[in-house]
Amino acid sequence: MKRRDFLRNSTALIGGSVVVSSAMFMPTALLAQDTPVTGGTLIWGHSETTQNLDIHQTGTASSSRVLQNIHNSLVTVDENLGVIPQLAESIDVSDDGLTYTFTLRSGVLFHDGSPMTSTDVKYSFERVKDPATGAVSFEVFNNVASIDTPDDLTVVITMSSVNAPFLSRLAENGAGAIIPVGSGDTQGTTPMGCGPFKFARYEVGNVVEMERFDEYWDGPAYLDRVLAREISESTTRLTGLRTGELHMINDIPLDRVGEIEADPNLQVVSWFPLNFDFVNMNHNYEPFQDARVRIAFDMIIDKEALMQGALWGQGATSPSAGYPSAASYNTDLVQRPQDIEGAKALLAEAGYPEGSLNIVFKATTNYPYHIETAQILVEWFRMAGVNLTIEQLTWADWLSQCWIDRDYQMTMMNFFALWEPDYLFYSVWNSTGAFNYRGVNDPVIDELTERARGTVDDAERAEVYKAVQQQIFDEAHDIVLWFRNGTIGAQPNVMGLDTVVHPNGSNLNFHKVWLAA
Repeated sequence: MKRRDFLRNSTALIGGSVVVSSAMFMPTALLAQDTPVTGGTLIWGHSETTQNLDIHQTGTASSSRVLQNIHNSLVTVDENLGVIPQLAESIDVSDDGLTYTFTLRSGVLFHDGSPMTSTDVKYSFERVKDPATGAVSFEVFNNVASIDTPDDLTVVITMSSVNAPFLSRLAENGAGAIIPVGSGDTQGTTPMGCGPFKFARYEVGNVVEMERFDEYWDGPAYLDRVLAREISESTTRLTGLRTGELHMINDIPLDRVGEIEADPNLQVVSWFPLNFDFVNMNHNYEPFQDARVRIAFDMIIDKEALMQGALWGQGATSPSAGYPSAASYNTDLVQRPQDIEGAKALLAEAGYPEGSLNIVFKATTNYPYHIETAQILVEWFRMAGVNLTIEQLTWADWLSQCWIDRDYQMTMMNFFALWEPDYLFYSVWNSTGAFNYRGVNDPVIDELTERARGTVDDAERAEVYKAVQQQIFDEAHDIVLWFRNGTIGAQPNVMGLDTVVHPNGSNLNFHKVWLAA
């Protein structure tokens, strides 16, 4: 069924399934890789607008994709999402799990030429831990009792209690990113780290420019510079790729992926998953304080039909936000089927008969398929006796109103790179989590997410997270829709594309990318 037919008949049932590969990278037109050459400027059509440039404060994937190239962390992950050293040369964890000793790499330089030492690590971690910083990963350091620096290349972190996911949390979202002592006040405007590229300039809403850092500890990049041109309008971004104005774009328009894959003059890299999407209900808004209302709203939505209609089939539905390949993913959960009559009955039982609920759905134009999702939902909600109206917001306005001020009734958002279950479930659903902008306050989830941190056995911890997912689903705290595919389109002279996508599926790294003549 074509999407235009779907939109004419939004009650249609769409069959079929999405087939995804277990491989992270699936290049369809990569050229033979010759010997890399140095030089040139890669122009990247970035699908989103960069926000705060402070690696510790930013919570958006749009900023992280750029900052990933400017900063390094003590640890990172390999292709199997196993934690490995980065700026640390080795890591020793005491038998009781309370002491972490990091031996740092020698000879690592920041972009200003100063050497990285243990005092920079201590400064960086204490900055993240300090509530005044506003760091999104502050709670990673909640039970850090002390950070000691016996010499320039040794850092000893002592915990007040066991935190089993501590190392993996340092590998994500800037928590483990190391910045020079005293540089915190300027990171938001002039970010500086010890990554393969150094910051050159930022024209707000237009472009971020990065230059190769020749003294990078892991060898200099091939490219002279990367220009991240911020082009959120998908058709404009694709046109720039086709005309050669852009070397590369991320997020090929969902309805054009097949067309670009079939074009012999372009390269495509696709992978699953890029992110998960969910519909949010503000728990501070009275109707959504009743689980019956939240469950009824879940029952109104046909997730598979919605995925085909708004996402053009570029993903896979899921009842849980747990990372699909993780041992902690709860495979027992099944999406609630669409049941309009059942939803109406449940709403009436909760005291909201047909026609009594008027809900404003705030959706950001930064993600066009969020607007399309909301448009499809309007008809289903009308059938269930709920008047749903859409308010379209720019990305900056969405972040201000929904994320910061929590001034909304219903919205939709996606999260990237939440492969680490503590990062995902604690940050998003714990009542104190940095990403809990819906006001979820569930004592069961709070207890489970805290218990998981103290559970050292991996299999036992996975079972705790499965219970978290069950509670989120049973209470319909949010309506999880799907995981979306990631895509990159590129000119044929862009080489090293198999190295671009970070194992977390979200961040992009240009260290090993080069331009053929």
